[in-house]
Amino acid sequence: MAYRYNAESRSNKATRANSKSKAESNGPGLLDSGMYDDEETGIDPASQVRGMNILIVDDEANILRTTSIALKSMGHTPFTAENSRRAEFILAEERIDAMFLDVMLGNENGLDYLTKLKARNEKVPVIVFTAHSSIESAVESMKRGAYDYIQKPFIPEEIRQMLAKLERSIALERKVEALEEQVADKDATIRLESEEPDMQKTFNVAFKAANSEASILILGPSGTGKTVLARNVHQRSPRAKEPFITVNCPSLSRELLESELFGHLKGSFTGAVKDTWGKVAAAEGGTLFLDEIGELPLEIQPKLLRLLQDREYERLGENRVRKCDIRVIAATNRDLAAEVEAGTFREDLFYRLKVISVEMPPLHERPSDILPLAENYLKHFAVREGRKNLRFSTEAGRQLVDYTWPGNLREMRNVIERAVILSVGDEIEANDLPDDFSQDESGGPRPGQMISLAELEEAHIRRILAKADSLDQAASVLGIDTATLYRKRKRMGLT
Repeated sequence: MAYRYNAESRSNKATRANSKSKAESNGPGLLDSGMYDDEETGIDPASQVRGMNILIVDDEANILRTTSIALKSMGHTPFTAENSRRAEFILAEERIDAMFLDVMLGNENGLDYLTKLKARNEKVPVIVFTAHSSIESAVESMKRGAYDYIQKPFIPEEIRQMLAKLERSIALERKVEALEEQVADKDATIRLESEEPDMQKTFNVAFKAANSEASILILGPSGTGKTVLARNVHQRSPRAKEPFITVNCPSLSRELLESELFGHLKGSFTGAVKDTWGKVAAAEGGTLFLDEIGELPLEIQPKLLRLLQDREYERLGENRVRKCDIRVIAATNRDLAAEVEAGTFREDLFYRLKVISVEMPPLHERPSDILPLAENYLKHFAVREGRKNLRFSTEAGRQLVDYTWPGNLREMRNVIERAVILSVGDEIEANDLPDDFSQDESGGPRPGQMISLAELEEAHIRRILAKADSLDQAASVLGIDTATLYRKRKRMGLT
């Protein structure tokens, strides 16, 4: 439906608005159908903001009706309440993105209700309706935490512009939150490029799948950058401007994890002191990232399967079925196929999650990537410490490549940060690296170095012989008979 503002003067409407009469006989309201017709909108469809759930709180039926019509024409979903009690009910039942609140609600003071909302840390931005002659109340509403205000009488274009402004503010807040999360993320500086064919395949598959709505399962040991890959998939997807919400599955008990995912009603369990919306609602329109999905309790798995299949869920303590529009990406360091065999993970959920499956290998399987990744971390921390010319010495670089990196990228980040802090001059030397990086007392090679098995075997035998009390003991440790060890020792030139 479309509308057009007629030529009636704003001053006449102001006079009518300030009367606050609810009687239909007193004439049309501020956004009454008499002010519009169905021929044109006067609103540029291309400039309309993303559809939001908007609660209108006003004691005038005419305002509720006509503002609702205007919001619908702009692609939003309106909810109406004639008083704060009804508004409270809707806030508990619906995910509200913004609220229009009249300063005068019959016998209630709208600003007092605004104060109540802000006192309990309600996150919904509130736009106050105030009469043309009551600029003082508008100023007071801003002091009490209102996002902005609109003077009565108003036209649909003013509503549209206000909501466009709000949408830009929300988008900016999300961007700031995302940047803050990336700064706090220990793996935020991971380089998503590789010289390794297997890694190139992982990135190619993940980024090709980014434009789809398919669920993605990212496999790999802890610290390999699964979260960073998931975030990059989101950033390359059509949902990039919407939230990226992370749920760490092992971090909470079963009941608290279910509440964090789906939300709960007040009193639904011990400690549920108020209604809350979960991470599913927070991710609306965007991506829900389930980290370490292999730790998800078996009792919650059917609910996640329903979310994936039907895009439906229920809050704890609530019988109402809610719809959602989210994309799910999951990650795990577990062998989910083995978990399915063991009966600890649902087979149907496993296959629903792995529509697209990619693997992040451990760092020691990416030898050609080690130095570029380390240099990427070095650049990040050197800039932070004001040492832009800092570099690795030849020996330090060799030790970084030779090290086995059991903690993967997470360990690398910590090692490089430590080295930047402890180093002196423009080079990070080998002695700036942890003791684990230096060769042991025998001076020989270590597992993970670019050497042959024969060289590694000889180095290991030498170390065991140096520590064992006898040839028999050394042979026992090595798992070979004494005669074989004697021959190997002789071949190595040892007597």
